[in-house]
Amino acid sequence: MFTATTISASFSPMGMVTTFNRRRLPVFRASGEVFPSFLPKEVEKIEDPFARKLASRIERLPVELSISNNCIMSSCVKPVIQKSTNPLVLLHGFDSSCLEWRYTMPLLEQAGFETWAIDILGWGFSDLEKLPLCNVESKRDHLYQFWKSYIGRPMLLVGPSLGAAVAIDFALNHPEAVDKLILIDASVYAEGTGGLARLPKFVAYAGVSLLKSLPLRIYATNLTFSSLPLNTCLDWTRIGRLHCLLPWWEDATVDFMNSGGYNVSAQIDQVLNETLIIWGEDDQIIDSKLAVRLHCELPNAIIRQVPKCGHIPHVEKPDAVTNLIKDFIETETNPLPLLTEQEEKVLLV
Repeated sequence: MFTATTISASFSPMGMVTTFNRRRLPVFRASGEVFPSFLPKEVEKIEDPFARKLASRIERLPVELSISNNCIMSSCVKPVIQKSTNPLVLLHGFDSSCLEWRYTMPLLEQAGFETWAIDILGWGFSDLEKLPLCNVESKRDHLYQFWKSYIGRPMLLVGPSLGAAVAIDFALNHPEAVDKLILIDASVYAEGTGGLARLPKFVAYAGVSLLKSLPLRIYATNLTFSSLPLNTCLDWTRIGRLHCLLPWWEDATVDFMNSGGYNVSAQIDQVLNETLIIWGEDDQIIDSKLAVRLHCELPNAIIRQVPKCGHIPHVEKPDAVTNLIKDFIETETNPLPLLTEQEEKVLLV
């Protein structure tokens, strides 16, 4: 069912980090953070201090879904500062969580931005004991009701990988809630979940169980990142699969797969928001030609490469991503220049 390519594409956006210019990372020792009780107990085994720190900040806020009348205790990381300007709202990739932002969120906060990290319905650490639908419509409604209840101002919405499709879908359906978009190594040209939507449920559950298995996750980590020390590989795997240990994860994931998923490619040219496209130069998951295509199809976009970087720049190159976001937000009257002709040729190679 799962080829090496499929496994790599599915797991690379899951909140893992790279070797930061391929330097050998030290083995981090656990510190004394106090974690919220709703996190799986395996959070205590995570050694990365940045992940531990962000995990200690996760909380749940009540969100009333309008399409199902369910109240979901929804996981997020709230800002450390409140400002009158429009806030940054960080989504995450497929089957991931807000822990994906453990390196970049603190830098954005240090830069003075009001920054939220929100778990998309069906993933992350929300309480889904009531098992709401986790299709596109429900995910959209959940994000809108969260915004309406707790933010209430147009957002600078940041979507990495599949989170870019979430962001585009949301911006088109709720334009009043979105100021600008920031799309990172966007996965927006897939036709939903494809053949997975037609799988019998017992087959889908078998595949989903495989997706969260520790051996497969370790294998996927090694496929995504080269030359990892064993301790680092194991720690990143713990971080990436932590949300999968919640009891409703399998049901929510199968529901999303069977629903058909996101298919926004035909709507991209309707997005009028100012948009920053960030792309890792060495992304092995999404072809760089699709970055150029996205740049061409979005009416009001600029594109920036992150050198020597793969599919998840916000964890591999957090300083670079922070600077690009900062420049994009703060450059109002003098828009950033487009890519040069030579840069476009490099992307198309």
